[in-house]
Amino acid sequence: MAEATIIESNRKTLVGDVVSTKMQKTIVVEVTRKKSHHLYGRVIARSRRFYAHDENNTANVGDVVRLEETRPMSKLKRWRLRDVIRRAKLVGADAVTPGAEGQAAQ
Repeated sequence: MAEATIIESNRKTLVGDVVSTKMQKTIVVEVTRKKSHHLYGRVIARSRRFYAHDENNTANVGDVVRLEETRPMSKLKRWRLRDVIRRAKLVGADAVTPGAEGQAAQ
């Protein structure tokens, strides 16, 4: 019994970018899908925003996350954060060189 069993779920999953974390335990994720136009054949990007439950507030703006379908948790929340696929690169204070603002204006 040393084997770990992986349970497959029949719930839908989505992958998208976090665009807002201003609410408590809630994130807003924008999922963009590309679809070919039915008549002209041009590829069109369509996006939709989903509200998702983030119990531990682990996601930050700019992260790429995977959502999983769940029971309704509020008026708008029907998804929950499954995992963070890729973290956003944060720009720290040391990345900006002092005095660079004055040089750019000249």
